[in-house]
Amino acid sequence: MPEGSNETPTDFIRQMVAADVSAGLHDGRVQTRFPPEPNGYLQIGHAKAICLNFEIAREFGGLCNLRFDDTNPEKESDEFVQAIQEDIRWLGYDWAKICFASDYFEQLFAWACQLIESGDAYVDELSFEEMRVYRGTLTEPGKPSPHRGRPAAESLDLFKRMRAGEFADGAKVLRAKIDMAHPNMNMRDPVMYRIKRMHHHRVGDAWPIYPSYDYTHGQSDAIEQVTHSLCSLEFEDHRPLYEWFIQKLGIFPSKQTEFARLNLTYTVVSKRKLRTLVEEGQVEGWDDPRMPTLRGMRRRGYPPAAIRSFCRTVGITKTPSTSDVALLEHAVRQELNRSASRRLAVLDPLEIELTNWPEDEVLEVEAINNPEDVGAGTRKIPFARRLYIEQEDFKEEANKKFFRLKKGGEVRLRGAYIIRCDDCKKDADGRITKLFCSVDFDTLNKNPEDRKVKGVIHWVSADHAVKARVRLFDRLFSVEKPEADKERVFTEFVNPDSLTETEALCEPSLVELAPGETCQFERIGYFCLDRKLTEPGALVFNRTVALRDSWTGNA
Repeated sequence: MPEGSNETPTDFIRQMVAADVSAGLHDGRVQTRFPPEPNGYLQIGHAKAICLNFEIAREFGGLCNLRFDDTNPEKESDEFVQAIQEDIRWLGYDWAKICFASDYFEQLFAWACQLIESGDAYVDELSFEEMRVYRGTLTEPGKPSPHRGRPAAESLDLFKRMRAGEFADGAKVLRAKIDMAHPNMNMRDPVMYRIKRMHHHRVGDAWPIYPSYDYTHGQSDAIEQVTHSLCSLEFEDHRPLYEWFIQKLGIFPSKQTEFARLNLTYTVVSKRKLRTLVEEGQVEGWDDPRMPTLRGMRRRGYPPAAIRSFCRTVGITKTPSTSDVALLEHAVRQELNRSASRRLAVLDPLEIELTNWPEDEVLEVEAINNPEDVGAGTRKIPFARRLYIEQEDFKEEANKKFFRLKKGGEVRLRGAYIIRCDDCKKDADGRITKLFCSVDFDTLNKNPEDRKVKGVIHWVSADHAVKARVRLFDRLFSVEKPEADKERVFTEFVNPDSLTETEALCEPSLVELAPGETCQFERIGYFCLDRKLTEPGALVFNRTVALRDSWTGNA
């Protein structure tokens, strides 16, 4: 931790960085980077890496760059570049410098020429299929390409002609010359450059050759003088190659360290699989509130502080594991309980007529906006003769443990009076359609002296209620680990009931909510006004999360 701090590093990466700083490595300087490829939208797994890189830099008084590893133009675009920046800022971070691997193409080319001249790289003409065969297997060594002994001068000439565009796509590649019998497959003469005539979102058509990720990544770290290159665990087997390039080129020795990626139950985080969900129409798009993308979670109403808190709770380890999505939802509830305003809404209405309330009288009762935040103030809610409550809050007959409204029983209306149910009306099928109740006028926000009324329910004024469309979300997948069954495609486990819609009757103040703002529908859950579907006079709410985790039997 920073000098003078009494805090104990909480994970192995922070312990490592603290030790490096204490030892004076790189003069005690700390610099990290977050290096997404701009070929898709960020998701919850990226959030863990973002939090780690930016917070390590902050904790140790260092810097964190945002670098786009844009070496594969086929799926990259400025749309993703802009979206990634927006998502990182929404999550609560900003970068010291924004960089692109494509900024370094000239330097990377020059270093590749250097490796050819030193005998550490060569131009090969094997096809990719042939290279796979020559590469060997995990139990059998590979065999050298017939072109492995090509003179350096010839390889250098061919490489420069590759750049000049003289050869067809895929006709030649540049490979590092390492060890075809190496136990680590990544060290068996990996490809450094391939011919690929594709328009690049930044450099246009200037380059008919593009460097591989393995060649580009470490050298980009070195150019930016990144002291600690923090990667997910799948790059652990790539670290020897990362270090080999540094050693052969004699460049800044960035230090790569790996940590376990974030996996969630009932979720997939693979960019390829998320794209499948979008392209097959299983979801409405990358920002569908059921998606684990940052865009989807933002639209659903997840506060960025809750995502950061969740990432801290999950922690940084070397051991792969899957976190329960309920832990993320718990973090969301905790944050929204502190910050979200309270509002009244009824999803399954049952009409009440207050028989002793004057026909045309409307009273504005005062309601607390957030009991967790005294500074949030109060608001006025209209109260009149006709009200709506939830169907489930009434039973004609009920036992003593039912503290809501029953015939002949009393209940308090949130922020208003105690009422008593005197009678009820039923339709031809025996379904209760209306209640007739009386008001105890002496109980506005105070308890009666002669009896105890335990139940409190929510309500809205029937004549003042605002209609809203409400979207209720369930788990996107019906099984905990949708990728675990190797005999079935993961999309077979998409939950057909992951989205249902209903109508809510809301208190009038909800028309003042800003798109994207989240509030608590009291006793129901947290809801976010959809920023995409809401139009003037047509409110659409997404349920962010229920008040309790119904999946673990805690409802």
